[in-house]
Formats: sequence, structure tokens, C-alpha cells
Amino acid sequence: MFRPLQQTLTLAWRSLIQIRHNPWELGDYSIQPVLFLVLFTYVFGGAIAGGADDYLSFLLPGVIVMNLMFVTVYVGHGLNTDLTKGVFDRFRALPLPRWAPLAGRIVADLVKQAMCILLLLGIGFLLGYRLEGPWFGVPAMMVLLLIFALAASWIMVLVGVVSRDPEHVQLFGFTALFPVTFVSNVFVPVETMPDWLQGIVAVNPVSVVTDAVRGLLEGGPVMATVTGALMWSVALTVIFAPLSVWALNRRLARGGG
Repeated sequence: MFRPLQQTLTLAWRSLIQIRHNPWELGDYSIQPVLFLVLFTYVFGGAIAGGADDYLSFLLPGVIVMNLMFVTVYVGHGLNTDLTKGVFDRFRALPLPRWAPLAGRIVADLVKQAMCILLLLGIGFLLGYRLEGPWFGVPAMMVLLLIFALAASWIMVLVGVVSRDPEHVQLFGFTALFPVTFVSNVFVPVETMPDWLQGIVAVNPVSVVTDAVRGLLEGGPVMATVTGALMWSVALTVIFAPLSVWALNRRLARGGG
């Protein structure tokens, strides 16, 4: 019973230590979101919220969610790299459960996600962000974000399987994520947008999760937004997990890469 779990964790560790060979990936996880947070807070904070401190309270939860979405691209990128280089075929020759390589990749992604969330929270506190909500807001936020990250990862698993090479994974992934994350309430309040756009932004899963994170960190009613975030997580998993597994099995049946 525990052997498949141990094998999955071993493969997850393999994915984590690969960062040593790809320092740019580590920069995307850490430096890029920190730059977003600092630059937007001090360059646009005065124009958008009347001051950097007020805008930081609004922006930090949004940047955490935005970065969560971007990090999922590396699930697809890493999976595609394993497929195109034949690593997945070697895994299939080993006495491993068929799902272990994919599960290991996703577990590694969740560890990276947790590290990114804690890093951004730490930078936020250094810049002056302070919690207004109850003490359990942070662990509740972490659990909610990791559930949503797991669901969103299935989208990039599908992109990683159907893409021809890792470069196409990044192209398709970021091309899809930029409009989803920017047409949301990450950077500005929904009320400042045109009426026709507000409805789209309100149902955007990035907006729903951002509202839930803001509520958990700053207090106030969160039941509706947390429920909405969980419903989006279930919906993404139900739609994209079966599609991803089907596409992966089909590609492996054709000969991997």
C-alpha cells in the first residue's frame, strides 16, 4: 500500500531537484512575482488606490493567485520534456504504477506552489502588509490555494501532453493564462471596469479565488467565495483530469514522444 506512495514521492523529489539544472524556472517562481508585487505596489499604487499601503492590501492576494496560475505551466512543460525525451517510456519499463510519474510531477508542483505562496506572503509582510482576519486565515488560504492549484494543473497536463515540444507548452500556456489572469480582479477592482466586462470578470475563476483569498486574509464573509473557489476546483478537475489521462494514454500508445 505504501510502496506506490513512496515511489510517487521519489519521482516528485526528482522533479524538485531538476530546478538545479534550470535556474530560470526558479526565477520565474520567485523573482518574477516579487518584481510584479513591488513594481505594481509602488508604481501604480498611488494612481489606483491612492497610496502604496492601501494598494498592497488589495494586490498581494491577487499576485499570489496569478503566480499560482503561471507556475502550473511548468507541470505541462516538465511532463512534455519527459515525453519528448523518452523518460516516460523508461518509467513504463520500471515496476511503477502507471499513474506514479504523473502524480509525482503534480506533487512536486504543489510543493513549488506552497513555497511561492510563503515567499510572496513574506515579501508582503516586509513591505508592510498586515493580516486583518483571524489566525486560521493563512492555513485556510494555503489549503484552498493548493486545492485550486491541483485542479488548474490538470489544464497544463493536457497542454503538456498534446503539445509538440516544451516551447509550445510555454507558448500555449502563457497565451491562455495572460487574458484569464489580467481580465480579473487581480490588479484593479471590478467596479472600475466597463459594465459589459464586469460580468465576465465576476465569473472568472481567478477572480473568485482572489476574492476568497482576500476574505480569508482580511476577514469578513467568505463562505460564498470559498464555496465558489471549491466549485471551480471540482469543475476543472472533472473536465480536465479525464481528458488529460485519455490524451496521455493515447500519446503513449502511439509511441510516447
